[in-house]
Amino acid sequence: MEGYVLEWLNLLGRWVHLVTGIAWIGASFYFVWLDNHLEIPAKEEDRAQGVGGELWAVHGGGFYNAQKYTNGVPAIPPTLHWFKWEAYTTLITGAFLMALIYWYQAEIYLIDPGVMSLSKPIAVALGILTLVGGWLGYDALCKSRLGQRENLMALVLLVALTVIAWALCQVFSGRGAYMHFGAMLGTIMVANVYFVIMPGQRAMVAASSEGVQPDPMHGKRAKQRSVHNTYFTLPVLFVMISNHYAMTWGHEYNWLVLIAMSVAGALIRVHFVQAHKGKPSPVPASVAALLLLGIITAIAPRPRPAPDASVPTVSLAEAHAIVEARCTSCHADVPTQAGFSAPPAGVVLETPEQTQAQASTIHQQVVVTRAMPIGNLTGITDDERATIDRWFLANTVGGN
Repeated sequence: MEGYVLEWLNLLGRWVHLVTGIAWIGASFYFVWLDNHLEIPAKEEDRAQGVGGELWAVHGGGFYNAQKYTNGVPAIPPTLHWFKWEAYTTLITGAFLMALIYWYQAEIYLIDPGVMSLSKPIAVALGILTLVGGWLGYDALCKSRLGQRENLMALVLLVALTVIAWALCQVFSGRGAYMHFGAMLGTIMVANVYFVIMPGQRAMVAASSEGVQPDPMHGKRAKQRSVHNTYFTLPVLFVMISNHYAMTWGHEYNWLVLIAMSVAGALIRVHFVQAHKGKPSPVPASVAALLLLGIITAIAPRPRPAPDASVPTVSLAEAHAIVEARCTSCHADVPTQAGFSAPPAGVVLETPEQTQAQASTIHQQVVVTRAMPIGNLTGITDDERATIDRWFLANTVGGN
């Protein structure tokens, strides 16, 4: 029953997280696009009122005229829309999922004894420290003198994030490391909204309400953090879907794959931001494409030699005996492993025929990426992985 309840909490949490995340990212992308398409107001009276840019658009059968005031407005309108709850709700639901999956079930999804043997409290504490420490370090960096030199700051951030990605992959399971890296970036994004962007906007509204010219520094700080958020977005989205692709987080150099994918995502976003302004450089998109091609090539399975004829072949019965001992507790019609109410991905491995039918998947997950059994809950040995490898090779190369 516990597994069934966890499954529903997982489903509902992910659903709300996805919906609010779409709303937040959609609004963020729209305003970045809008800001980069503003033109000088056509009317002199608009410019005199402080309108720094405007944009005409047609959508849904109507015309829209968006105007941006450079710094404050002559009078605060009675209805002023704020964009904050999308970000806050995304953080709340993300924290719920992190606690539900990676902390409450840390022994399954976060701790991998093959990487580092951790107690559950220590693993959870390190996870929380990653999220809090990531924000504090990033915020201090933005407030330092380095924060005024964007290109140099971007380089320092890249180095810092690379070190963090490497460290997480030395402590947690690959999947847990990726999720905490993405959650750290997501926490930074929401903290930017809560601690910098919203206070700045409230100060601007208060000043405009009193007929005082707002401090332009509020707008500059908010703009900096908003720009950072838009470049963090695609790396975070990659992490959100990465748990479905063990070839990334299960790789020997998973930390390097994570950073390369994150840099590629940020560069793709750079390309689109530049395209909004009508001056896209081919460099960001080209480098992103080369990075993706490099990753695809680097982690591709290598050709395997034909099985050594002097080594005894492994029969299906022998292979299934290992699968039954190490995998079937989760991959059964009715899993016996705590926390599972249904077989992951619908894969059932209760009979030799089912094992034979899933041979390629088993080999990929157990031997190539070593992602399964998850957290090595069932204690599969290297010798057993090697036996599965010989059985698979005999089936695919030797034809046995």
